[in-house]
Amino acid sequence: MADVKKMIEEIKNMTVLELNELVKAIEEEFGVSAAAPVAVAAAPVAGAAAAAAPAEEKTEFNVVLKDAGAKKIDVIKVVRAFTGLGLVEAKTAVEKGGVLKENVAKEEAEKILADLKAAGATAELQ
Repeated sequence: MADVKKMIEEIKNMTVLELNELVKAIEEEFGVSAAAPVAVAAAPVAGAAAAAAPAEEKTEFNVVLKDAGAKKIDVIKVVRAFTGLGLVEAKTAVEKGGVLKENVAKEEAEKILADLKAAGATAELQ
């Protein structure tokens, strides 16, 4: 069996983008999903026809960086604050753009979005 402590140390040293790639590779290799399961409530039946189920409100969001804007250094500082990345990793993430944080609670996602926009970035929630 592989040395578990050694693997954990390797994972600790990975960037968020590298961890994302690792999770996707594990999901594909083993046919599993890291997403939390969502229970779907059955719609009540009215007579012979079933009533339409109300649309569920989305509770988890991905924070996506579209453009760093003119104040790139301020955006890097914000990214470092909410991801815990080092300076080089945060700079790379800002330059690359895309998903910065996945499956974030609505309140936290809105705060991150507001901080990014205050720093001059263009970002959105998905």
